[in-house]
Amino acid sequence: MALLLGFLLLLLELCRNTLSLGSRSSTEGTEVLELELPATNYETKDSYKAGPIGGLFQIVHIFLRVVQPNDFPEDILRKILQKKFDLSTDYEKPENVVLTLKIIYYEIGVIICAVLGLLFVILMPLVGFCFGLCRCCNKCGGEMHQRQKKNGPFLRKCFAVSLLVISIFISIGIIYGFVANHHLRAQIEKTRKLADSNFRDLRTLLNGAPAEISYILSQYTTTKEKAFSDLDNVKSLLGGGIHEQLRPKVIPALDDIKAMAEAIKETKEALLNVNNTLKELKKSSAQLNTSLSDVKRDLEQSLNDPMCSAPPVATTCNNIRTSLSQLDDNTNMDQLPSLDKPIDKINDILQTNLSSLVQQGYKSFNDIPEMVKNQTTDIISDVKSTLNSIGSDIESIGEQIPIQDQLSNFMGYINDTETYIRRNLPTLEEYDSYRWLGGLVVCCLLTLVVIFYYLGLLCGTCGYDRNATPTRRGCVSNTGGIFLMVGAGVSFLICWILMTIVVLTFVVGANVEKLLCEPYQNRKLLQVLDTPYLLNENWKHYLSGMVFNKPDINLTFEQVYSDCKENKGIYGTLKLENSYNISEHLNIQEHAGNISNDFQNMKVNIDNIVLLDEAGRKNLMDFSFSGIDAINYNIYLAELSKAPTKANLLSFADDLEVKANHLPHGSLKQSLKNNAQTIRTIHRSEVIPLEQSMSSVYQSIKELQQKSSGLGMKVTNTLSSLDSAQDFLTTRISSVIVEESQKYGNTIVGYFERYLQWVKISITEKIAACKPVATALDSAVDVFLCSYIIDPMNLFWFGIGKATVFLLPALIFAVKLAKYYRRMDSEDVYEDMENGNIGFHRHHSTQTV
Repeated sequence: MALLLGFLLLLLELCRNTLSLGSRSSTEGTEVLELELPATNYETKDSYKAGPIGGLFQIVHIFLRVVQPNDFPEDILRKILQKKFDLSTDYEKPENVVLTLKIIYYEIGVIICAVLGLLFVILMPLVGFCFGLCRCCNKCGGEMHQRQKKNGPFLRKCFAVSLLVISIFISIGIIYGFVANHHLRAQIEKTRKLADSNFRDLRTLLNGAPAEISYILSQYTTTKEKAFSDLDNVKSLLGGGIHEQLRPKVIPALDDIKAMAEAIKETKEALLNVNNTLKELKKSSAQLNTSLSDVKRDLEQSLNDPMCSAPPVATTCNNIRTSLSQLDDNTNMDQLPSLDKPIDKINDILQTNLSSLVQQGYKSFNDIPEMVKNQTTDIISDVKSTLNSIGSDIESIGEQIPIQDQLSNFMGYINDTETYIRRNLPTLEEYDSYRWLGGLVVCCLLTLVVIFYYLGLLCGTCGYDRNATPTRRGCVSNTGGIFLMVGAGVSFLICWILMTIVVLTFVVGANVEKLLCEPYQNRKLLQVLDTPYLLNENWKHYLSGMVFNKPDINLTFEQVYSDCKENKGIYGTLKLENSYNISEHLNIQEHAGNISNDFQNMKVNIDNIVLLDEAGRKNLMDFSFSGIDAINYNIYLAELSKAPTKANLLSFADDLEVKANHLPHGSLKQSLKNNAQTIRTIHRSEVIPLEQSMSSVYQSIKELQQKSSGLGMKVTNTLSSLDSAQDFLTTRISSVIVEESQKYGNTIVGYFERYLQWVKISITEKIAACKPVATALDSAVDVFLCSYIIDPMNLFWFGIGKATVFLLPALIFAVKLAKYYRRMDSEDVYEDMENGNIGFHRHHSTQTV
């Protein structure tokens, strides 16, 4: 209990020193700021496992629960603590008598076992003394004479088996004793390492607290650099934000105007191309007409040949003459009107560079980020100055926290404690070596007894001759009996000493286990200490009275221990806000107010953006009235869709040549063939290029017709989109600027707010995480006292006590069994009588061997 209170006072000392940490700044990072305290690693494990021997410890725990099944006496302990452990005064008072009776009732199991042990200690030497005197007087089996009975062999076997079984039980108890004795020494040897590990962890905790505070304060630089980076990028962040808000409405309108400007240029190029191609087509068509006329005239002259008058040739000549009308031109390009007037109007429209005007609109809109940057230079400078001043305040706070000085006393306390432990630990180890030697002697004495029993059983069983009479038993059998008697004699000599050791260690170990170890593990002991007005009759809560001198604050040992086990910070664990409210000193709105005011004073004026001036608008209107959409494209398409000639000249030439081949040889036949070849040449050199040009112009006019279709509506829609975008800029740009400015300001302020929030959380939940304190308390009570000492000690008395108790039946069976193994001085003799085989007893003396 004293050790537990000592560690609780250690915790209180840490709490009291932590109160001096003063004000600190707090935070939490934004999405892009990763603010996190560096992790602290501790050496000491927060759990202990006994290993394979733990199963033996559990057996002892079960035995103790049987002996002491009562629950932890919280009420009794509270009353004892209230009386300051002094029950001697006024012990006759009724409440003291009742308290004493309750203690006796709680301890009744232990008391009964202790009384039985004491009776064993008192009676066994007395019984042994009486037994020895009785044996010396040849009583109590001391007479070296054995009565022969019919059930003698059965009794011998029963005694031997019983003694063997009991010896095995004694051996198991001895093994428990050896194991517990060695385990206790091995754990004591680990105590130095355990203590050093805990002290290193406590030093890490104390030394880490100032470093953690310095780290937290230094992170303001990171936060400020991020804020400065965003302030330097006001062009892209704020200006870009405004630009992106307006972009979906403005850019499509400008893109439409740009597309219309491109359409004007493309229309002019298309008109020029069509117009020039039409002129070429007219020339080509006229040339084709001339060539066809020449061929037609040559054919007519050839058909005037006298040979065409002859009846067979006349028919062919008439057919050829009739088909000459197929050589006429099939198109009339001259009727197609010229496109010079629409081209002149387009040229007039292009006098105004609409593309340049659109680019000016683009530039005016894209200059918004630069305008924002230029207009916010002074505000950005003011915000930076505010952030620098806040940084100076935070640095001054860090300088005002005398953390190292305040924790030096506690560090000195740890150093003194460690020095005390190091100075006295060799003494503990020395005393433990004596204890280990004593335990070893106890186990060896029991081992000696059980060895005598085993040797007696071995020699007696192996040397026994069932045909030998009691006075003629062999040396081996007799030696076995002697071993058994020696074992019984040694048992009488040592059993009371062993039981005395067992009773003492049992009373101490059982009570420590039930009154300290178990309630500490289930935290009922801490709940008792948390009883109002228990440790101090004037304080409702003792811990808060020690820490804050305010006993009404609900601060409990159990809550502090639980929070430390969860590695929470000292500030939140000890509820230090009752002494120093960090939230008041880290008022986020107060610290962020200056920055917010700076951004509220931000004025960005963007009201001179013109997407397209009046010249550009007039240019679009002129284009819609240029008459391009009024051109009768169907006339062009109808004429250009015709074939250049009425007939296929190749077919005509082939047919002409076939007809000429049917004529007799002569100038007519040769002339017709020459004309057929000329027609083919005309088709190849004039008709085919003309067809290609007509097809190309046809596609160009078709496309031009599609582009010019609904030209007025397109221009109207473009101007409507432009007016809508310009109106959006005029009416909404102010609200967009305000919205984006607030968002931008909130981002900058958010860095600072999140930093302060992180500082607050770190101080209240993470700084000086007190897990090493709980671990040190666990190491002292649960590990060192309970696991290192009490568990092995309980296992020791459990094993030795078990072996000692079984010595009583063992010596009874040993004495009984020795009669069957030892060589007797006399024996029963049987003689035959006249009336039958009737025996009688006669004392027959023999020489004792």
